[in-house]
Amino acid sequence: MKNIIAERMDKVPESFIREILKVTDAAHVISFAGGLPSPDTFPVREIAKACETVLATDGQKALQYASTEGYFPLRQYISGRYMEKHGLKIKPEDILITTGSQQALDLAGKVLINPKDKVLIEGPGYLGAIQALSVFSPVFKTVLMKDDGVDLEGFKKICSKNAIKLFYGVPNFQNPSGITYSGSVRNNLALLLEKYGVQFIEDDPYGELRFIGEALSPVKSYYKNGILLGSFSKVVAPGLRLGWITAPQNIMKSLVIAKQAADLHTNSLSQRILYRYLMDNNEDKHIQDIIKVYKYQCDVMIKAIEEYFPDSIRHTSPEGGMFLWVTLPKKLNSRDLFNNAIKQNVAFVPGAPFYANGGGENTMRLNFSNSSPDKIKEGIARLGKVIKKMLK
Repeated sequence: MKNIIAERMDKVPESFIREILKVTDAAHVISFAGGLPSPDTFPVREIAKACETVLATDGQKALQYASTEGYFPLRQYISGRYMEKHGLKIKPEDILITTGSQQALDLAGKVLINPKDKVLIEGPGYLGAIQALSVFSPVFKTVLMKDDGVDLEGFKKICSKNAIKLFYGVPNFQNPSGITYSGSVRNNLALLLEKYGVQFIEDDPYGELRFIGEALSPVKSYYKNGILLGSFSKVVAPGLRLGWITAPQNIMKSLVIAKQAADLHTNSLSQRILYRYLMDNNEDKHIQDIIKVYKYQCDVMIKAIEEYFPDSIRHTSPEGGMFLWVTLPKKLNSRDLFNNAIKQNVAFVPGAPFYANGGGENTMRLNFSNSSPDKIKEGIARLGKVIKKMLK
């Protein structure tokens, strides 16, 4: 059959990382490519106990169809945590439980984006967002990242010349760069969003994974009309596939309808198990345990980079999260580096796919959360040898 595939798929890129993972899945490959949390931090026993309790006490309801909006006690928990951590008043009714925050991106795209709408995204930006939003045929504009967050002058220049409909960003420990927006950038960004009438999709999957400095309030604290995404994937377990989206009521109504059309509701058994786990355990203590692991792994990676990489190479120094970003000398292409590095059984993600409009050929993303300290040292040492050889 000719032309069976819808035209909208023509410009949707493959997940570059998912394709790389096929190559790096072998046990002998040291991979800094995936965005995987450390499996050593997963609360397996506690989740097993929560599952047993839910099925024993409320099994019939847990296995039945449920409301589209999600398990209300879980939404209350999320609402209470926003108030506790940030003094942010978000009603449970303004929270929609999703199948991971990736589905939240898909729903937001369905509700907000028409073909050829102009969408602003960070450069480098989250690959999953570029892929998810590409389905709706927007015109991407890229605003570059600086050391303290998004380039506000660049943001202002783009918005003054274009009718930007929405901006997608990751203010905390950004994927892929590890950069965090400063308090000043957050406040001034909110003013620009208001001035130019731009909707903001604020993605915050890593916000609780801070291991340096003080926590910063979401941009939504300054810009009340923004959309805020969250996830339990990084602080409990990604296999549960539980995230959420919070939005103003006029947008939430359409999000719920889009969710109904997509899958009726997110896995209700997982929602109840997660809620039981949260009620029976100390989430803050669990997150602190994760943070200790990630801080040590990040420190080991940075120390190894400074020991084994040439002095001409720059890297970010994340205050939290799971990634850091490396900028190579301009004459080096990170795709060529990847092809040579994989021969030495070490992998990473080249930077170019993180730029929706091109660029970043001499950059790369490194994940430190899913490798042991010994593997981090060995992998960075191998990578350093390859880089030095290519520079010669």
